[in-house]
Amino acid sequence: MANQNDSFIDEVTDELRRDKLYGSFRRYGWIGILAILLIVGGAAWREYSQSRDRAAAENWGDAVLAAVEAQDPAAIQAIDPAGSEGRKALSGLLSANEWIAAGNEDNAAAALRDVAADDAAGTTLRDLAQLKLVMLEGQDMDPAERDATLTRISRPGAPFELLALEQKAVALVGAGRSEDAITLIRQIQQKDGLSESLRRRLSEMMIALGVEPEQIDAMTAPN
Repeated sequence: MANQNDSFIDEVTDELRRDKLYGSFRRYGWIGILAILLIVGGAAWREYSQSRDRAAAENWGDAVLAAVEAQDPAAIQAIDPAGSEGRKALSGLLSANEWIAAGNEDNAAAALRDVAADDAAGTTLRDLAQLKLVMLEGQDMDPAERDATLTRISRPGAPFELLALEQKAVALVGAGRSEDAITLIRQIQQKDGLSESLRRRLSEMMIALGVEPEQIDAMTAPN
């Protein structure tokens, strides 16, 4: 009899548990369903957003390529970047290249200054625009602005540190400070990461400043 009572009690307890579980599901089950809908909806929206952004990037790239092939810098700048500051900066750099090729340095400088002044463009693109502006205007640039710009973009670890240092040496040569230029070139030649073309340009500059090739080889030889 005890076993039958125990069995009956267990069945009643299980039934109560099931009723409680079903009651909880009826009361709170919608939360789980909503969570599932949110997860599925979020995944679908993310896929849609990525597809939309990819299509916008492809359309922008096609429009830029067409404008570049047409050698139309004004058209490059007029292309809608579709909310991307990076694309806007790239358009500015590309249009500057086309203006330079067309012989219109004033428009090229204006395009580069726009990119250089755009904080949303990112450090790398702004530094590149500033470097290209220095190379474009050269000695025609205000000396104080040129020095400040080169000092900023030749900071240690900057994306175009070595190229900016090269332009500093060019500025020193232009200012008649040959010894300072030679000293700076020697410092650049000892830095890591020099490309072969940059190494060659520095050597040619040293020769133009009167340094013998043998001395250059001795300075640049590995320790």
